[in-house]
Amino acid sequence: MSEPRDHEDGVALPAETAWPMVTALGVALLFAGLVTLAGVSVVGAVLALAGVVGWAREVYPKTREEVVPFAAPSLRARPVVPAPQEVEHLRVGEDGHRVRFPTEIHPYTAGVWGGLAGAVAMAAVAIAYGVLVQRSPWLPINLLASAVSPSLMDASLETLRAFHAGPFALAVVLHVLLSTLAGLVYAAVLPMLPGRSMLWGGVVAPVLWSGVAFLALRIVSPTMEAHVSWPWFVGSQVAYGLTCGAVVARTTRIATLQLWPLVLRARVESPGLRGDDESRP
Repeated sequence: MSEPRDHEDGVALPAETAWPMVTALGVALLFAGLVTLAGVSVVGAVLALAGVVGWAREVYPKTREEVVPFAAPSLRARPVVPAPQEVEHLRVGEDGHRVRFPTEIHPYTAGVWGGLAGAVAMAAVAIAYGVLVQRSPWLPINLLASAVSPSLMDASLETLRAFHAGPFALAVVLHVLLSTLAGLVYAAVLPMLPGRSMLWGGVVAPVLWSGVAFLALRIVSPTMEAHVSWPWFVGSQVAYGLTCGAVVARTTRIATLQLWPLVLRARVESPGLRGDDESRP
């Protein structure tokens, strides 16, 4: 195929032709006749031969061309004018290290403290439900323990309202562990979400988690699913999200390892390469 050539009134391009399609149809019929009728192969061979000859005459000895006229001057693209505004470039890490997002994160300790603070707020709302609605502060604690405690999986309402030392200790450990893990997730994910972190941490995440719990409790803990009050449950999740998100959001972010020099990323002792006010994530 020849390259486009400029003319005074336009650009010369190869002319349109249907011979390649005729050739393709002939080849298809040629092979289709192998599994159908011999006459189909004959028709295909004739079409393929005619297509090859017609296609060759379009190209040799001289390619048939047609001139595509230029657009009117008023419809053509305007010249590119450099903009005076400055462009904010990505900060490239040391030694050509590629930039990854986020460039700054919250320290892991913020997730731990945020998770513990959220655990206290969630427990306060849950115990308030137990005292005000169920006349027992132990019911929400026993409901949480029923997810892993065989003795409470089929317990009655009166049993759930009573104090049990073993399930109480189990619920405290489970509550602290899950709250701390969720706090670490907050510290890692919140810097990557656009907009207000309190909206994501205090509203979106609790609503999503409540929806997952609504679908999973019937399998994980039928006892908890039978006695849980969903308005209070969602309220406790929102209390956790707002408290944990507030603690995490108030901490000072630190730069990720991608902005460190190679000697520091490799843990090589090299005093003086980093200021004393910087800290590791």
